Amino acid sequence: MEIGKEINSNKFDNNHQKSIVNLIYTYGWITNLLRQQLNRYDITLQQYNVLRILRGQRPNPATINLIKERMLDKMSDASRIVDRLVQKELVDRTINNNDRRAVDILITTKGLNILSKLDGELLFDQILNEDFNNADAGILSDLLDKMRY
Repeated sequence: MEIGKEINSNKFDNNHQKSIVNLIYTYGWITNLLRQQLNRYDITLQQYNVLRILRGQRPNPATINLIKERMLDKMSDASRIVDRLVQKELVDRTINNNDRRAVDILITTKGLNILSKLDGELLFDQILNEDFNNADAGILSDLLDKMRY
């Protein structure tokens, strides 16, 4: 549905403003869809992001700084997210052998199992409707990249 109908307003100064409103609205829409799936595993979108970063690092550990660099939401508190994941036994935190001030973070088997289940459930190609094909997704991604640079 067109953004004007979704928000019951067609009062946009120009297409740039309309595009930004549409991006913000769509971000919320997608986030809500993902949250519904993640809630079943008692993890947040930010925790899911950290788990995926750690899985990608395996078998090497990650540091908080590496996680911060790779997180999608740069405003997230990576240390606090890791603390919660440790409490849920989804990640382990150990002192770095080479630098006692540094902490190594590794995903646990339990964390890997949750990601494995989510890999089968979070079908990103199904979030977009059937009329939005793989080529369209590529074009959208390219346009979003162009917008940021």
